[in-house]
Amino acid sequence: MGMVEEEVVIVGAGIAGLATAIALKRVGVRALVLEKSDGLRTTGAALGLFPNAWLALDALGVSHKLTSIYAPTQKGCITNVGSGTVQEVSIGANSDSGNGFRCVHRRALLEALAEELPKDAIRFFSKLSSIETQAQEGSSVAIIRLEDGAIIKAKVLIGCDGVHSVVARWLGLSKLVDSGRWAVRGLAMFPQGHGLKQEAQQFVDTGKRAGLIPLTDKEVYWFFVGKSTIKGEDMTSDPELIQREVLENFANDFPPSYKDIVRHSDLASLSWAPLMFRYPWDVIFGKVSKGNITVAGDAMHPMTPDLGQGGCAALEDAVVLGRHIGESFIQNKGLKPAEVARAINGYVKARRWRTAMLITGSFLSGWVQQGGSTWMKSFRDLIFYGLLFRRLFTIHYDCGKLPSVSSGKLEGQSKID
Repeated sequence: MGMVEEEVVIVGAGIAGLATAIALKRVGVRALVLEKSDGLRTTGAALGLFPNAWLALDALGVSHKLTSIYAPTQKGCITNVGSGTVQEVSIGANSDSGNGFRCVHRRALLEALAEELPKDAIRFFSKLSSIETQAQEGSSVAIIRLEDGAIIKAKVLIGCDGVHSVVARWLGLSKLVDSGRWAVRGLAMFPQGHGLKQEAQQFVDTGKRAGLIPLTDKEVYWFFVGKSTIKGEDMTSDPELIQREVLENFANDFPPSYKDIVRHSDLASLSWAPLMFRYPWDVIFGKVSKGNITVAGDAMHPMTPDLGQGGCAALEDAVVLGRHIGESFIQNKGLKPAEVARAINGYVKARRWRTAMLITGSFLSGWVQQGGSTWMKSFRDLIFYGLLFRRLFTIHYDCGKLPSVSSGKLEGQSKID
């Protein structure tokens, strides 16, 4: 099997991979996306997108596909399971683009992104086997070998292959850290309608936290997060067992309204997973790129879901990476290995501290909300939910725009970098 040459190869057809391919397409650069699965990866059922994500989707030209389907959620209620007290909080105030917080189906987001790419841009059943580099034009190019024997030579290689990234491991980034917590996620189905308001609901107890958010008038996304000491490490991939454990063990003391949502779950949507992250200092000081090879999304900055920023940050990555590569492409009338290596270095500098702060904020948010001591509960209810929650969950970070290819001029420079 001979060697095939590509401008850019992206490993992984998740949120980061597809969004990065779109960003590159917008600036005139073709990318080939390699996906080891037989289709788009939809584990996780749904995700929340905050204003910063919608600004990124605006830059990619995709946001209108989703905002016409999903209604914004502007407030939520937090119930203390032990005391029964309820706090109302504000979330998702509108951003400059007019889009506040919305919870969307993961599949819908992935399909909206995939529709923007040519049919031959995604190659399924393509599992990465090894990576090598080859000197060229004062820099290097990547030689990618797949398990089916195919060999691809690429001027740029971007690993968007998730928390267990092969590309991140090749770069030498540190192994993941187990947060000591796990999460169950699922979709509840109500064919006749669930009758809930368009509000987020959260339930907190010592060492446990759960929540639900309506997606449509017939579907509700729900989650449950627990500490590993609760028996999470014994869970299997059996969806019926997962549902039963949540109802009879983990959420036994939770309100009947929450357990009714769990009972209506589509079993095919249920998943259990440990919550992993990378130490923020490993992102700040670690090897996030080497020449023309880098990572984006969870491959760079896996974080716990406690700020709901994993997918949002991946979309930001795509725009920032697309802008830096696009500027180099436009200015040099093509992808020159030495110049694009500088562009990738610029992307890494722009993302290190931003994503390290999100990792830190996410971990601390989870730690505070599931703390068990008396002072921690008081801090959570009075300070975190009372004063900090709205500031943390109304995120207006603007990752900027993409350069204009048609005019050959760099328009819409980032407000941040």
